[in-house]
Amino acid sequence: MLRLRRLGKRNNWCEQLPRFSQAQNDRGLEGRARNMIRISTIFIAICMVLVAASLGLVLYSVAGISGTESAIVALTALTFLILYNAVSMRLRDRTDVGGQIADLSRGTADLARQVAEFGRRLAAVEGRVVSANSTGADRIQAVVGEISELGVLVKQLAVSVAAHDDMLASGVPAAAPAPAATPDDAPPKEPPSATEEKSAVMAAGAPVKIVEEPAPSRGQAQILAAVKSAVEENRIDIYLQPMVTLPQRKVRFYEAVTRLRDDKDQILTADDFISVAEAAGLIGRIDHMVMLRCVQVLRRLMVRNKDIGIFCNVAAATLGNPTTFAQCLDFLEANRALASSFVLEFKQATFRNLGPTETEHLAALAQRGYRFSIDHVSDLRIEPRELADRGVRFIKVPAALLLDQKLNSASDIHPSDLSDLLGRFGIDLIAERIEGERAVVDLLDFDVRFGQGFLFAPPRPLRPEGASATAGAAPIKAQESNGSSNIAPVNGPAIEAPRATGNAALARRAAGPA
Repeated sequence: MLRLRRLGKRNNWCEQLPRFSQAQNDRGLEGRARNMIRISTIFIAICMVLVAASLGLVLYSVAGISGTESAIVALTALTFLILYNAVSMRLRDRTDVGGQIADLSRGTADLARQVAEFGRRLAAVEGRVVSANSTGADRIQAVVGEISELGVLVKQLAVSVAAHDDMLASGVPAAAPAPAATPDDAPPKEPPSATEEKSAVMAAGAPVKIVEEPAPSRGQAQILAAVKSAVEENRIDIYLQPMVTLPQRKVRFYEAVTRLRDDKDQILTADDFISVAEAAGLIGRIDHMVMLRCVQVLRRLMVRNKDIGIFCNVAAATLGNPTTFAQCLDFLEANRALASSFVLEFKQATFRNLGPTETEHLAALAQRGYRFSIDHVSDLRIEPRELADRGVRFIKVPAALLLDQKLNSASDIHPSDLSDLLGRFGIDLIAERIEGERAVVDLLDFDVRFGQGFLFAPPRPLRPEGASATAGAAPIKAQESNGSSNIAPVNGPAIEAPRATGNAALARRAAGPA
């Protein structure tokens, strides 16, 4: 320890030695300068005395002036020399000070230029760092999005493999291969029946569930009786079809599709009963009951995801009937806290044929914060400013209408510019009836942000309200994670699938909870 202390003191002394030597050199130089100044001053004083004495001696010896007068002249000359020396030294000091001030000014200017140059270089370095950080963040975000999309695709593939393995294990024949993508010049397809929906579900790899067959062809009187019976006995079912973001395919909204069941549990689709219900004056009661169910569903969905929304269709007869609309408005007024997530959907023909009553009712809904959507679009002659002023925030256009040049040749705007035009007025474009991957690729070129169709998921029935909260929340979570619906049928609890074994179990384990 003692040796270490000695080595430390020696190192400190060695470090301080150059500083001490420099200080000693500076002090020596200052002392030498002072000594030189003193020697020069003494030398000048001696010289002035000698000059004055020589002058007095010359006057005394040569000019014959008396000693007193010679001494006076010598003192006068000495005084004059002293004054001259003092004045000259003062002037020389002033000149030196001015030069020093000029040198100091030049040094200050050089320092300012160097500081400015350093600041410029520092700003350039900071700009490069910020640019590099933003570029890196954008690249990371793009990679994260691609990884998320790949994860969703892998999960869907795993679920499809598991479903096919289950069907093979249970002896169910495999589903027919999915049809090829719809070409661009093909006309829009009609909505598929429940049998086609079931085939689409099996082809998509979703678990097999019981779907009721549609009611056979029947007369208007039978349909009216079935509608009245369904309304009186509350046999109105809500099916949800997701609307996903493109290209991520993340579920952002759901559209509520209404189905009625007669006394034999046969399903009536909207195309079958809407015209009959409007003629019989029952469409208002149906819309009111559907709104009630949609709000209940929305509250259940928002428990898991606050950003989710639901689209609820409203008939033109309901909007134009003051009595029925008053009941719906009271209900919507009581639930105006959900207005930002509850979108009321109308047909394009309804908006084009608005009367004074309908316009007033729309304004009342918009005043309470509700947003509107337009579907059943038959052409692209759209006035976005007028629609935005009336509260429209979404427009659904069939994918075939956007992609088929023959169908939109008479429109006022090219489909590729429609999304940008609507976005300027705060309206989002939703492409519906998407049935092929090729259509998705083409729609991405049109900057379409949302998509809906059987390619992503068909309409699925809701789980019954009597089911437990856990059982009802699990399908919703699965829908939001992989972009497809997985809601149990409304007639009863979900059918338990056969226990997975072998490859199916591994695939389900890789896919996570479905």
